[in-house]
Amino acid sequence: MGKVMKWGGIALGAVVVLIVGAVVLVPMFVDVQKYKPEIEALVTKQTGRTFSMGDDIKLSVFPWVGVQLSDLALGNADGFDGGDMISVKRFEVRLKVMPLLSREIQVDTFLMDSPQIRLVKNKAGKGNWENIGPAGTAKAKAADKKTQGTPAEGGMPISSLMVGTFSITGGKLAFNDKAAGSLTEIADLNLDLKDISLDKPVTVDFSAKLNGKPLSLAGTAGPIGAEPGKSDISLDLVVKALDALDLSLKGKLIQPATAQKFDLAVDLAPFSPRKLFEALGQPFPVDTTDPAVLNKVALKAGIKGDARAVAVSGGSMTLDDSTLTFTASAKDFHKPALTFDLNLDAIDADRYLPPGAQGQKTQSGKQAQPSGKTAKTDYGPLRKMVLDGKAVIGNLKVANMKMANVTVHLKGKNGVFDLDPFSMDLYQGTAGVKAQVDVRKNTPVTAVTMKLAGIQAGPMIKDAAAKEVIEGTLAADAGLTMTGDTPELIKKTLGGKGELTFTDGAIVGIDIAGTIRNATSGLGMTEKPAEKPRTDFAELKIPYTADNGVVSIPAASLISPLLRLGAKGQTNLAKEDLDFRVDPKLVATLKGQGDTKSRSGLLIPLLITGTYAQPKIRPDLKAMVGKQLPTDKEGLKTLLQGGGSETTDGKQESVEEKAKGLIKGLFN
Repeated sequence: MGKVMKWGGIALGAVVVLIVGAVVLVPMFVDVQKYKPEIEALVTKQTGRTFSMGDDIKLSVFPWVGVQLSDLALGNADGFDGGDMISVKRFEVRLKVMPLLSREIQVDTFLMDSPQIRLVKNKAGKGNWENIGPAGTAKAKAADKKTQGTPAEGGMPISSLMVGTFSITGGKLAFNDKAAGSLTEIADLNLDLKDISLDKPVTVDFSAKLNGKPLSLAGTAGPIGAEPGKSDISLDLVVKALDALDLSLKGKLIQPATAQKFDLAVDLAPFSPRKLFEALGQPFPVDTTDPAVLNKVALKAGIKGDARAVAVSGGSMTLDDSTLTFTASAKDFHKPALTFDLNLDAIDADRYLPPGAQGQKTQSGKQAQPSGKTAKTDYGPLRKMVLDGKAVIGNLKVANMKMANVTVHLKGKNGVFDLDPFSMDLYQGTAGVKAQVDVRKNTPVTAVTMKLAGIQAGPMIKDAAAKEVIEGTLAADAGLTMTGDTPELIKKTLGGKGELTFTDGAIVGIDIAGTIRNATSGLGMTEKPAEKPRTDFAELKIPYTADNGVVSIPAASLISPLLRLGAKGQTNLAKEDLDFRVDPKLVATLKGQGDTKSRSGLLIPLLITGTYAQPKIRPDLKAMVGKQLPTDKEGLKTLLQGGGSETTDGKQESVEEKAKGLIKGLFN
C-alpha cells in the first residue's frame, strides 16, 4: 500500500511537472509563425475576403492565456477600391487560466489599437459589407438557418467576471455613400471601460470626432448581475455632441432579457437645431418663414414602458420663446391607442410655417398659390387609431389671426374624430366650435357647428385676409358640412345653414348711400372719392344656406340711419362669382338698431355681380324706371315722412329742398 501511494505521488508529481513544463516551455519552443498561413487561409475561407496578419505574433499560456497580434487586415469586396475594409494595428488579450476551473473569468488586458473600418456603398446601392461569409452551398446555408435562433439553455456559464484594462484607441469608421455623394467619418475613437465586473457599475468613457466635431459619452452602467439580462441595469450617462448637444440619461433597464422594460429620465439641455445641422455640414431640413426660429430647444421628461406601451410624464419642452408642459402615453402600437395632455403658454405658429404657405402673404400682399399636385392622403393609419387628447394654449397666432385661452379636446376611434370642445377668446369675443371628421372612407367628411359672440370683425378679417371688408361686433350661430381635404373640393361640397349678425359697424369699400345719391357713381362716371367708401350701419343680419358650394342668402337686412337695406342672392364658392340684389330704402329717421317700425321710402335697387376679385356694384336702372316716383310736393313729403331735418349749420332743411337734392342726385 505504501509503495502504491509512493508511486502514485510520483506519477502525480510527474504529470504536474509535465503540465507546468508544457505551459512554460511550449510558447518558447513552438514556432507560432508556422501556423500563420493556416490561420490566414481559414479566416479567408470563412469570410470570403482576403485576410492577413503581421509577423509580430506572441503567445502565452501560463499564468495568463494571452495572444498578441499585429497588422490585421480584412480585404475589400471585389469591385471596391480604397484599401482594406477592416484593419487593426495591434490586438492583445490576456486571460488568467486557473480561475477558469471555477467558472471565473479574469481578463488582465483587452486592447485594440487603431482599428479602422471602411464602409462603401457604390452608385448601384451595393455595400462592401454585404455577403461576408463562405461562398457555401445551399446545404450550408440551410444548416445555418437551422441553427439560427436556437436559444442557449441555462444561465451564464461563469460565476464572476473581472476585467483589468479594456481599451480601444485611435479608431476610425468611414462611410462613403457614392450613390448620395456623402462621406461620414468618425475618427479619433477612444473607449475605456473600467471596473468591469458582474456586481459593480461599469465606468464608461467614450470620445470621438464626427466629421471633425467632438462626440463623447461618459458615466456608469450596471451592474449587469450574475445572470445578465435577468437583473435591472442602472444607467447614468451624459452624451455630448458636436459642441451643440448635451443629453443626460438616468434610470434603469428592467430585466432586459425577460421583462424588457425601461424607466428613464431624459434631460436635453438647451441647444440650437440650426447650429447642430451646421456642425454636421448638412442643410437644415425645415424651411421656415422666420429664419430665427428653431434656435433654442430643450426637453425634460420621464419615459417608462416596454415593447407594448410607452408613457411620458412630467414633460417640459422649450421651443424658442414658448414653453410646453405635457404628459402622453401610447400602447398597442399595431393599433395605437394614444393619449396626451398639453399646456402651451404662447406660440406664433406663422413663424414656423414654410414661406408662401396658406395664410401667408407675399410682399405684394397677394395670396401665395400652391404649385404642383398634392399627394393623396392615406387615412388607413387613422382608422386604426384610438385617440383621447387635450390641449390648452394661452396665446396662439396662426394664419395671422390672434387667439387666447384656446382649449381643445380631441377624441377618435374607428376613423371618426370628434373635436368637442374647441373654444377660445377671439378679438374681444368668444368662439365655441364642435366638429367631427369621418375618415372611414378615402374622402373625409367634416361637420362643424360654431357659436361666436362679441367678436370685433374688422380687426379679425384684416389680420386673416389682409383686407378691410366689414367692421362691427360679430355674433353667429352657424353649421357647416364639407367633403374632401383640399380647398377646391371643400368649396364644391360645402353645405349647412346659419346666421351672422354684425352690430354697430360698417361695410368697407361700398357707399350705398352715396351710390343712391348719385347714380352715376355706381356707373363709374364720376371721380373716385379720396377716402375709401363705406356704409355705416347699426345692425346687419345675414342668414344663409349652403348646398354643394352654392351659398344662398334669402333675406339679409341692414339697419342704418336714413337707410334700410334688404339683400338676397347667391354665390358659387368654386367659381367665386357673385349674384346679389340689394334693395335699399331711404327713410326719414335717424334711428338705427332697435327701430322695428315699418318705414316707407324710395327703393333704388342695386345689383352686385362680378367676382370676389373684381366685384361690380351698380344701380338697377330698369327697376328704377319701372317705379312710380311722386312728382308733387305732398307726395315727396309723404315719401320722406316727417319733413325737414337739420343741416350741419343747425338750420332746418325743408322737405322741398331735401326732395330737390334727392332727385338731383338721382338723375343728374
